[in-house]
Amino acid sequence: MKTSPDQPAASSSPAALKKALTTPLLYCFILGDVLGAGVYVLVGQVAADSGGAVWAPLLAALCLALLTAASYAELVTKYPRAGGSSHYATLAYGPFAGFVTGFCMLAAGIVSVAALARGFGGDYLSEFVTLPLVLVLIVFLVALALLNARGIRESTRANAVATAIEVGGLLLVIGLGAWIVLRGDGDLGRLTDLGTSDKGPVAALLSGAVLAYYSFVGFETSVNVAEETLNPRHSYPRALFGALITAGAVYALVGAAAAAAVPTGKLVESSGPLLEVVRAAGGVPTELFSVIALVAVANGALLTGIMSSRLAYGMAQDGLLPGFLTKVLPGRRTPWAAIAATTTLSLLLAMTGGVDTLASTLVLLLLVVFFLVNTSLLVLRRDTVAHDHFRAPTVVPVLGALSCVLLATQIEGGVWFRGLIVLAAGCVLGVVAAVRVRRRGSGRPAEDA
Repeated sequence: MKTSPDQPAASSSPAALKKALTTPLLYCFILGDVLGAGVYVLVGQVAADSGGAVWAPLLAALCLALLTAASYAELVTKYPRAGGSSHYATLAYGPFAGFVTGFCMLAAGIVSVAALARGFGGDYLSEFVTLPLVLVLIVFLVALALLNARGIRESTRANAVATAIEVGGLLLVIGLGAWIVLRGDGDLGRLTDLGTSDKGPVAALLSGAVLAYYSFVGFETSVNVAEETLNPRHSYPRALFGALITAGAVYALVGAAAAAAVPTGKLVESSGPLLEVVRAAGGVPTELFSVIALVAVANGALLTGIMSSRLAYGMAQDGLLPGFLTKVLPGRRTPWAAIAATTTLSLLLAMTGGVDTLASTLVLLLLVVFFLVNTSLLVLRRDTVAHDHFRAPTVVPVLGALSCVLLATQIEGGVWFRGLIVLAAGCVLGVVAAVRVRRRGSGRPAEDA
């Protein structure tokens, strides 16, 4: 179908979100979300699967992530509004698929914020002060919610500062690793050691790439702030690809520095592998990394909280969630109801301590989302809109969908069992949402010009 040129854009609606994001702010938003807390434990986990050549599976994971990212780039510039993945699936397949997609994203986001909140109140914070966990959780999540509600510009400016700190810490690890090698205490030979005792090179690369892929998810959260981006067609592809390539380069260099500076076995055994590099180099206070880790955790929770609230807001606009979630602050134009609802759920999950069993299903849920997004792009190719937008080669979403299937085959059976329970719940609620939408006579949301 053709979107009418004179159809009012979403931004002209009284409840529309305020446009404030420039290309640099969006770039920092995506980079800060991808370079999250996971990088501080990632290297040891990848080394356990792939050996000392940590950089190889990291680069392989980057290539796989770029496939789905290209699909997002086309869809977000074609339909620049909040709701993201859920909105695209609704346009392509109807409200049932849209709800299931949004449900998976929302569940992943809420649990992720809860897990990060618990991480913030853990060992890194105890390096400086010991407080009751419940108090830390409440103060931490309420503070993030208030910053989120204050405005997207303020939130992303805080993210820009936090991202600079995160990147600075990672660059410090790269520099320290190089120093260790130059003074003769490192071993560059470990960088070509691809494989473990029970895995050949190909199996080790694939196994490590699956794990490394976890570190690149986060870019999908940025589609939910498209409605608040000043010029999505110009800004989004540049910010998205630029941030992913930057993150991939940083990851590969950090992996190489850590593997060359510290024996593989020591990296595998450590819960803070980058801290092992700092200790091996000497001269840098280990407390510095605790501060950087706390900033990384807080930044990741802020960005995921922004995604969750905007996704809930967008799903409510499509009629897939209760309408009160579309309420925005009159002056700030931020979705206060969605922020309050998602923050409350994250707080409840964080305080129950049942996050660990759900956290292992996050990647599986996101692979379901990514598969639907890639296939939605193929379905929506027959739609046209009145404005110019980014267009990916047709082979890209095909390969993106196949990569999701490939990675899903590497997920353990126990995780599949837990994931299927969440998906079953989403399907039941999706049927209810689809019936409600069709009774209202709107089986498909309107596209935005």
